[in-house]
Parts: sequence; structure tokens; C-alpha cells
Amino acid sequence: MKLNERTLRKLEYDRVLERLANHCASEMGKEIALALRPKGKLWQVQEGQSETTEAKEVLRLRPNVPLAAFHDIRPYLRKAAVGGILEAAELQQVAAALRISRQVRSFLLGDEKKGDDKKSAPILTALAEGLGLYRDAEVEIDRCIVGEGEVADDASPELLKIRRAMKTIQNRVREKLDGLIRNPDNQKYLQDALVTVRGDRYVVPVRSEYRGQIPGLIHDQSASGATVFIEPMAVVELNNELKRNQAAERTEIVRILRDLSLLVAKDAEDIGVSLEVLARLDFIFAKGKLSTRMDAGEPAVNTQGRLKIRLGRHPLITGKVVPVTIELGYAFDTLVITGPNTGGKTVTLKTVGLLTLMAQSGLHVPAEADTELSLFEHIFVDIGDEQSIEQSLSTFSSHMTNIVGILENVGPSSLVLLDELGAGTDPTEGAALAQSIMEHLLACGAKTIATTHYSELKAFAYSHSRVENASVEFDVETLRPTYRLLIGRPGRSNAFEISLRLGLSAPVVDRSRALLSQDERDVADLIEHLEANQVTAERERQEAEQLRREAYELRRKLEQREQSLREKETAILEKAREEAYALVRKAKEESDQIVRSLREVMNRAPVKEEMARAETERQRLREMQNKLGDDRASRDTGASPLALKSVKVGQTVFVPRLNQKGAVLTLPNPQGELQIQAGILKLNVKLSELQATKEDKPTIGQTEYAAMARNKARDMSRELDFRGTTADEAIELVEKFLDDAYLAGLDSVNLIHGKGTGALRAAIRAYLQKHRYVKSFRSGEHGEGGVGVTVVELKG
Repeated sequence: MKLNERTLRKLEYDRVLERLANHCASEMGKEIALALRPKGKLWQVQEGQSETTEAKEVLRLRPNVPLAAFHDIRPYLRKAAVGGILEAAELQQVAAALRISRQVRSFLLGDEKKGDDKKSAPILTALAEGLGLYRDAEVEIDRCIVGEGEVADDASPELLKIRRAMKTIQNRVREKLDGLIRNPDNQKYLQDALVTVRGDRYVVPVRSEYRGQIPGLIHDQSASGATVFIEPMAVVELNNELKRNQAAERTEIVRILRDLSLLVAKDAEDIGVSLEVLARLDFIFAKGKLSTRMDAGEPAVNTQGRLKIRLGRHPLITGKVVPVTIELGYAFDTLVITGPNTGGKTVTLKTVGLLTLMAQSGLHVPAEADTELSLFEHIFVDIGDEQSIEQSLSTFSSHMTNIVGILENVGPSSLVLLDELGAGTDPTEGAALAQSIMEHLLACGAKTIATTHYSELKAFAYSHSRVENASVEFDVETLRPTYRLLIGRPGRSNAFEISLRLGLSAPVVDRSRALLSQDERDVADLIEHLEANQVTAERERQEAEQLRREAYELRRKLEQREQSLREKETAILEKAREEAYALVRKAKEESDQIVRSLREVMNRAPVKEEMARAETERQRLREMQNKLGDDRASRDTGASPLALKSVKVGQTVFVPRLNQKGAVLTLPNPQGELQIQAGILKLNVKLSELQATKEDKPTIGQTEYAAMARNKARDMSRELDFRGTTADEAIELVEKFLDDAYLAGLDSVNLIHGKGTGALRAAIRAYLQKHRYVKSFRSGEHGEGGVGVTVVELKG
């Protein structure tokens, strides 16, 4: 894009860049911001806009971007690269920049699970991948340099040894000097009872007249001459030793700084690249912050010279801003804006020009979302009073000089902004000249916005198909502009109306109207008629828009209702399908069970007899349990339960909340909980919930269920051998065996199915996976039968 600095200055583009630079964290970022210029290629503009959009979105979702201020360390990198030794403070600035670079990389790239972030911000993540990691240099510098550019004691073992020796010597020197100044015999010779330092050597202040009383070396004298600073002979050698250690310290510090500088020099070139990337990211995030601050958005950009700014705001005007809606390049290429002074014509020109420059610079613009701007090769501006006393040019001459330059360079890809076209000379000649200039610009294909007071240009706009009138609205009642731009309506001076409102007599105003020529009156009447028609059309347009919105809202509600009904219909059908499927599945399972039973009855009569006997035994056991329960209930009636403070294993207790007796299986734990056997259940209860019951001697036919369970557990085998049976037969046997084992309180049993083909083992284990009493199962170990046996652990 070809722009001169005058155009940028007139549109105040530099002030926008200053605001952008204020959002940068680093001086390098500010340099990039202040050097920003509009781009001339569509891909460059789109890339710049995408950068800003990505940064704004990242800031919205994750505002804590770790972009702190960092120094421009490029001079330090060059110094280290040529073998120079960096100072401690310079190394600290290098480490800080490396740390920020690493943190920004981690923030933007993160780990692999942030793949969505990489897709949503591809430009930023691609830049972040250019940030190198230099942990060795960063960590080593942070270890060796602390505080305000100080080399740490433990930067090296030698430095630590030297500084410890120096501290020991300093303490010895102070001890000797403290003893000297505390000596009563010496205090009368001293100016002050203190120890001070002159030339890196410890001294004491002695009165001049007593300088011979304190043997030592004189290092300094006060300005008045009343005090001399003497290094007593007792500490001269210690001070000499201290100086030698100080020299050794400086040598070791230089060595440490040299090693650190070499560490930086090793990656100096790569660090420089990372620094440039970091500054670029700083600049991009500044664009995102500026967009948020201005409540701006990304505009669409075309190359066909079409402008459509919707509710655009001048970014530099503070306070309440009346937004402007304007278009150009669609139905017309030239827009003539008329109206009174201070109505906002010049602000409109600057807004269009500045927003165009911002968009081509990759900055968001403060306008609504459907704003579209064009890519222009040239933007020409003639705004404001260009009179120059040094050049002895009048206002008209200055304007014409600028316009001559514009006409020499204008082309189809040009945007021309002209303020007060033709002003500063005779109105008739100025109007004719302005019309001729606009005709030339129109013929060249340029997009032009011009402001004027000439009525002739209003008629010019009506007589050309690619030219349109516009005006800034003026409220005659309040005598104030509203700053609204009205496209399609020419402006009026409103001089007569304003004069009447200000008190000018009606006859004078009427005479003024009469003095107008017939053509001028015709133009005024035409404008008034057009304004009336436009007001009517605008009102009808607003009513149509309201109806359109209502129709759209009604359609949206109907679509939502239809969607809701479809979803309910789908849900009902799905539920019906699920219920039907469940019924079919249940019927199939029952039919399969009947078929299996019939097959067993037909094929294995002995099994049928065994099953009948087993069922008989189960029924007898249930009857016995019921009888025992009835007996216990009758025995407990009238009993006198007492609270228990302790129990013992095997003791019979009563649980009031269950109305059951049980046998104590374990002693209470520290929390007061114990386990009892109540019927076929093992329960964990608190001691406080139990009561004692009167122990009666068991009579004939009476027994306790817990004792029966213990006897059954003692007598029952822990193994079931069903080798040679079919899968269905084996499952029946295993089911009965597991019931008995659980009732007996066994903790584990062995199921012997043999090795064979493995089909029987697989069927049994599939059944065990769903059994309610089975806690876990495994193959037998060596000595237990191996894979021919399945060891089952039962639930407690």
C-alpha cells in the first residue's frame, strides 16, 4: 500500500498506534506497534486480522497470559557472541527473558491434551513453537545471580570458601578494633567510639592532636582536619589478608560470569530468534487488548472497493459517540455530504479513513459485526486548513495544491476523502470546480466522499447514477446537530428556520426567501419534497422491518415447537422400542428355561429325582427356620432385656431394632462395633444396640440357629466334584452347593470340573461372574488341582 505520512497524520493514525503500544509489555513490542503500517496484500490483511482475533479470544478465555515486561537483550547476546563477559545484572535480564519465553510457550502450547487450543489459535501456537527452551542457561543464571545483580555465595565452591574466609577475617578485625575503642585508656584519644572503613580498610577516628597515641597508618582526614582515620598496627596484617581475599573474590566472580556468558553465547543466535518471536507475540496480544478496550471486532475485507460501516465509532473520541452508518461502492461510488458546520461531516470522513487504515493494518475496528471494508492501494485525504504562511499560500491554494497531487495519482483502487471541496473562493466558481473534480474522480473509478456547502453539488448528485447525497441531521427545535448521517437526503442550511427561532422578524425572513432565484427556490422545494418522501419511506421501512422481525420471531418459535414435538415423538418411540425389546427378551429367556427344563426331564430322570429331593430338603429347611423364628419370638415375649457393657464370642444377644437374636462372632473393635450371626445373616452392629436375654436351658426340640450353622459348617464338605456332567447340570449342582456353603458360613470352596476341553470350566466361570454370593474366583494352584479346579471366595 502506498501512503504518505501526511495522510496518516491527518487521519491521526499515529495516535491509534500510541494506544496500541501502551498495551505492549516490552519495548520491543512497542517498537513493532509504532512501526505498524497498512498492508497492501489481501492475505497480509487477513493474516493480521486473524492474529488479532485469536489473541482476543485467548485473552477472553484465559486472561492470565504470562507476558510480563522483558528487556531488549539483543545487545547482550551480541556481546556474549563475540566473547565478551556479561555483567551480573545483564545476565539476570537474559534469564528473565528466557523465563518469560518458556512460560509463554507453555501457556500457548501446553501438553498434548490441549489440541483444541491449537486448532482455535493456529497462528499463535505456530509462533509459540518458535520459542526455544534454554533451561540450562536459565537455571544456572538464576542459581548463580541473586538479588540485585549479586553473585551468590554458592555460585562455586571456591567463591563460598573465599567469602567464608573474608567473613572470619572481618570478624577478627572488628573484635580487635572493638577491644581498642572500648579500652578506657584509648577513649580520650578517639573522636567517636566506632569502627569505620576507608579505602576498603577498617579504621578508627582519632583526634588530630592525639594521632601519635594510636600507632598505625593514617588513611584519611576529615574536612575540618580535626579527625584522622588511623588503621591500628594490630589489624594491618589482617586488613592485608582481607584485601588479598577480596582480589581472589573478584577473580572468581569474573570466572563465574565468563562461564555464564559462554553458556549464553552457545545459543545466542537461537535466543535472538526466540526474542523476536516473543516481541511479535507481545505485539499481537496488544492488538487483542486494544480490540477489547475499543469493543471492536474483525471486519470483512474485500478488494472490490466496497465499504459498509455499520454503527462505526471514531476510536479516538472519548465520551458519548454517535456512531455512523455509511456505505460506498455498492449503489454509488461518490457520496456528497452536506449540512451545517459542527454537524459531524469531518468526523465522518476521518472515521471512514481511519477505520480503513486500521483494518488494512490488521487491527479490529470499533463497529458492528457486519461491517465490511475494502483494500485500497491509495488513500488520499484533503482535510482541514492547510494554509502555510511560510509558503504564502491561501487556504484555497493550499487545498488545490493537494488536490492536484491527488488527481495525478488517483486510480480505481483509491479512496479519496475531501473536506469542504471548492471552499475558499467565489461560490459559483468553487461549485463548478468541485463538480468537475468529482466528475474526474468518478471517471477514474475512485471511491470518493466529499463534504460541501454548495447547493449545486446536491443537484449534481441527483443527476448522476453513481453519486449519492447525504447529510448530517440538524434539530431545528434545539438548534443543535444530532451528528447522525442520513444517506439519500441532501442537507439544508436551515438559515431561515434558525433565524426565525432566534427572533428575526417574519417579514425579514419572507423577504429573504423572495430574494432567492427561482432555481434556488425550486431546488429548496425539491429538497423539502424529497425529505418528506424520504421520511415517509423511512417510516414505512421501519414498520416493514418491525414486521419482518416479528415474522422471523414467530417462525423461530414455530420451528422450536416443531423440533420439540419431533424430539418428544422420537423419545416415545424409542421408549416403546426398548419396552418391546425387553418383553421379547424376557419371553425368550423364559422359553429357553422351559426348553432346558423339558430337555433335562426327558434326558435325565435321575437328575429330576435328585432335584425333587433337593427341593424337598430346601422346603424342610425353610420350615425349620420359620419354626425357629416363631419359637424365638415366643421365648422373647416377656423377656427382660438389659443393656450390655461387654460380650464374649458365642454369647446369645438380642437386637431390639431387628427383633432378632444372634450369636456373637467377634469381640467389639475400638469403635464399639462387632459381628453377630442372626439367622443366615452376618451383621455388623454396635455394642450399644445389643441387649442381654435370659439364658434358658434348651429343651428337647429347641436349638439355636447359630449352633446349627456352626455344625453345618463343620460337617459340610468344601469341595464339589461334578466332572462328567453337562453345563446345565453342573450349574444346577453348583447353585445348590453355593447356597449351602453360604448358609454354613464358609469363606471359600473348591469346584472340581476337570481339565477336558475347557467348555465346562468356561460355563461355570461365566455363571460365577454373576452369582450374588461370589466375591472372587481363581484357578487352583499347584497342589490344589491346577486349572481343573476353580477356587471360589464367598462374600462374608
